[in-house]
Amino acid sequence: MRVALAQIKPQLGQWSENLDLHRQWIAQAKVQGAQLVVFPELAMTGYTLKDLVDEVAISLSSEAFASLAALSMEIDVVTSFVEESNHHVRYISTAYLSKGRLVHCHRKIYPVTYGMFDEMRYFGKGDQVRTHATDFGEVGLLVCEDAWHPALGYLLSQQGAELLIVPSCSPLRGVTAEGWKSIQTWEHLLIADATLFGCWVFFCNRVGYEDGVGFAGRSMVIDPFGEIVSAAPVGEETLLLAECDDTAVHRARLGAQMLRDEDAYLVLRELQATLARRGEL
Repeated sequence: MRVALAQIKPQLGQWSENLDLHRQWIAQAKVQGAQLVVFPELAMTGYTLKDLVDEVAISLSSEAFASLAALSMEIDVVTSFVEESNHHVRYISTAYLSKGRLVHCHRKIYPVTYGMFDEMRYFGKGDQVRTHATDFGEVGLLVCEDAWHPALGYLLSQQGAELLIVPSCSPLRGVTAEGWKSIQTWEHLLIADATLFGCWVFFCNRVGYEDGVGFAGRSMVIDPFGEIVSAAPVGEETLLLAECDDTAVHRARLGAQMLRDEDAYLVLRELQATLARRGEL
């Protein structure tokens, strides 16, 4: 397969303008022969929404969402938006769209609440993680902070994920002699996931500035051996393209049998025992 990561700069709170932005980048991806295009976290709305959350929230049954899904008629699309549930809870959600329809929607499980982040003030927490079938294999979606909780990647791997897609709104933080600490940490984290789970990892991070926050970019495609196949520059809008060998997962898992040897029942028993000792069971 050929994938395109659209490292873009969305406009804050502007649904129509961001829909047009999607059309432009999807058109570029199709010209480049991509079969899948991935956008960053909250690519349809911008990140520092605060009191704009209610204005940009949409339901999966709305005309606005239908107009978004229609962009996937000729190319699969992964993008992120503010979802309003039937019970009027707002979530940071990411949708996998194909042939004009919704294939899967993941609600961010860990809205960030530390440091400069205050997402829990505005958004609810998702409560499940599931893989879904695509033309390119079994796919798992994680949104930004979700990827920092190793249990979620582990659960997706146990469900058969061959590809992890991670849209993000990660800012530039922590200057070191080697560069930005936040970028280095993302690289270490995602390389570990790809290696341990024997899967492709597509990390798409946004760029631009909002409310004094600068977003890093440095989107990456990492193969199942933990090698960075392609990476975007820091801070620049870019359409990052990568060719993904469809035999790589097979070869990686043949060489390192971590998933075959994994004892999920042991994990389950020990988690139950741990919760019991903590008085939570």
